[in-house]
Parts: sequence; C-alpha cells; structure tokens
Amino acid sequence: MSYSIRFLATAALVGLASGAAAQNTVTLGVGPQSAPAYFGSDETEVGATGSFSVQELNFGPLRSGGSEGGTATGFGYGGSFRYIGARDAADYDELVGLNDLDQVVELGGSVSYAIEMAEVFAQVRFGVVGHSSLVADLGGNLIARPNDQLTLKVGPRLFFGDDDYANRYFGVTAQEAVANAAAGGTLTAYDAQGGLLSRGIEASAAYAFNQDWGVTATVRYDEYTGDAENSPIVVQGSDTATTASLVVTRRISF
Repeated sequence: MSYSIRFLATAALVGLASGAAAQNTVTLGVGPQSAPAYFGSDETEVGATGSFSVQELNFGPLRSGGSEGGTATGFGYGGSFRYIGARDAADYDELVGLNDLDQVVELGGSVSYAIEMAEVFAQVRFGVVGHSSLVADLGGNLIARPNDQLTLKVGPRLFFGDDDYANRYFGVTAQEAVANAAAGGTLTAYDAQGGLLSRGIEASAAYAFNQDWGVTATVRYDEYTGDAENSPIVVQGSDTATTASLVVTRRISF
C-alpha cells in the first residue's frame, strides 16, 4: 500500500519581504486512506495519508507566495514525496514464492501552472530508500468554487515508471514463478518494461471551516496500462485501483 504526501510552494509572487509583515504560512493535513493492499491487488487496506503545502515562505529579504487574498495563479514549484509500504509475500496466498519488497521512499520536485478555473502539474520522483527508480505523475484539474468555503476539483492523471520500477512491482522472475507454482499459484515468469503504467481520474472536495481549519475528501480511480496491465500479478488480481482519503487540514503561520 502506498501513502502520498504532496507539498507545493506557489511561485506566483517572488520579491522582497516587507520587514515586520513577513511571515511563513503552511498547511498540514492528516487522515485515513483506503487503497489496494499492493499494486494489482483486489484487496483493500486502510492506512494513513497526509498533505503539506506552503502558502508563503520567507528567507531573509526573499519572499515567495503570499499574494494578497484570492486564489493563487501562475507558475508554482515545490516538492513531491511518496511512501510505499513493504510487500510481504507471506501475507497474500497468491504471491507465495515471490521475493519480499522493502518499504520505499521517493523524493522529487513538482511544477504547476494555475488559472482561476483550471490547473496542470508535473511531478518527478526518484527512489532514495528501497529502490532507485525514476517515476513521474502528470495531471490537471478543472476547478469550481461554489462559495468561499468550498473548492471542487476533477481531472485526469497519468503515472509513468522506468523499467526498474515496472519490473519491481509487476515483474515475475523465472525462479519466483517456479516457487509460486510449487505452492499452487498461477503466476508465470514476466519481464515488465517501463512507460505509462496507469491512467485515471481524481476528484476532490475541500471545505474550509474557517481560516485555519478545513477538510479535504479525495477519490482516485486508476486503470493499469502497458506492461503493468499485462502483468500476471495484475491479471490474477485487479487491473483497476481505487483510492479514497479524508484529510483534516490546519493552516499555521509563524
């Protein structure tokens, strides 16, 4: 199961901080998330997820973000983080014989562009713990704001991974296939190649109770594509993945 924390610092305004008025403002979030037990699984597990965004950041005389009210538009930049839990074959009868996979931490950067009613973004991450693969997310949203408290977003998502990533989560070695068959499994040897591994759609609703507290509900539906879709791990499980989360957010200024 994977848990994502995305963090973004808007670059709509960069200039000189205004002395005593300068401050740093961030929003933290945490809440439950339901997702497939592993990539390709037809079982669902519940874990935790979070969010972190920067509205205003000051380093000495330099100021980033902090527009005077309204909605941030223009180019944005920031970071991207994803944690993927370990996959222990002994926990799933259908995976017996496969090598266990360690926990993974991916770190990277993001860039975005937003207008009043839409946004697009790209995120690139590299595995720093557990694997050394390169992955990327591309997406966009249409945005509606029925009132000052409610923000609705919906848009497409594309996920890319290199050969190392694809083979790690969707490949089966010959030795693993033999061990799985000996245990009564149906997995066959498979060498997965990288590329576009999933496509989907994500919808979210964010409600602000006041200036500091809010809640965001998110649902994402993905279909595996390319070599991920044809993986025997996916074929015996599910070629789709649905993730849902409910995150409580807190805005902090310091």
